[in-house]
Amino acid sequence: MLSRVAPWLASHKEDAVPAGISVRTLAGADTPALRRLASQDPVANVFILAHLRAAGSAAPTTGGAAILGVFDDGILAGACWAGANLVPVQLDPEFTRLVAAAASTSGRRFASAFGPADAVLALHAELAELGHAAHEVRDEQPLMTLCGPPAVEPNEDLDLGRLADFDRILPACAAMFEEEVGYSPFLGGKEFYSRRVEGLIRQGHSLAHVNESGDVVFKAELGAVTADVTQIQGVWMNPGYRGQGLSAGYMAAVVEKARTLAPVTSLYVNGFNLRARSTYERVGFRQVGTFATVLF
Repeated sequence: MLSRVAPWLASHKEDAVPAGISVRTLAGADTPALRRLASQDPVANVFILAHLRAAGSAAPTTGGAAILGVFDDGILAGACWAGANLVPVQLDPEFTRLVAAAASTSGRRFASAFGPADAVLALHAELAELGHAAHEVRDEQPLMTLCGPPAVEPNEDLDLGRLADFDRILPACAAMFEEEVGYSPFLGGKEFYSRRVEGLIRQGHSLAHVNESGDVVFKAELGAVTADVTQIQGVWMNPGYRGQGLSAGYMAAVVEKARTLAPVTSLYVNGFNLRARSTYERVGFRQVGTFATVLF
């Protein structure tokens, strides 16, 4: 499918929409089609599959997030989550212009776009033409998976995050966020980010080692979880404990916890972070694709 007008033909117009192609916000009735689409790559699309698992519907959320669907003669051929972030789902780069236009007219401000590199970078190019300037583009982020036990011994000090330790875990999460994106997650208010961290603890998706002195030595989250795949996010080692060779053991422990929820453990990492990539490879992760992240 995906009928197109070839760009070298006289009938082609730069801004023309290919015949039969349309974009609209998905509704509840589109849920089965979205699930089938995302299931074509359950690792790359774990974010949207986890959302469908939790919400049970492709319809817009009460918070105003929506999923834009690209249809080819009435058949869902691609999609993009449009909430605080933009997340392409099996989205052909050729159709990012239509998605960018629809997202731009929504009136929402997007903090980032992340996902498969070809779609994200094409989406960024289209958004840039519409006036959405990015302050950083990370165009090479290896997407890695581990489909079995870790290759190193897990650190048994890692445990599920506890609500009793929330006042210690929250600052660690904020420190990780600020190191990663360059600004505090508390800008504009502390409530939203605090609820997110608390929710992960309540779900059993927060992992931390809080030592006897009350220091969070290491922490990570299972940011997206389905029955098939977990995605590790927010990996952070307390600066006071870095350089001691502890990361691999902690990551192995994260994998062991993740494997109780799904058989495949995944993550993506900045391509320039050679130390982290080396640690993940030592634990047993192997690259299966490439993500990109655009920070607006």
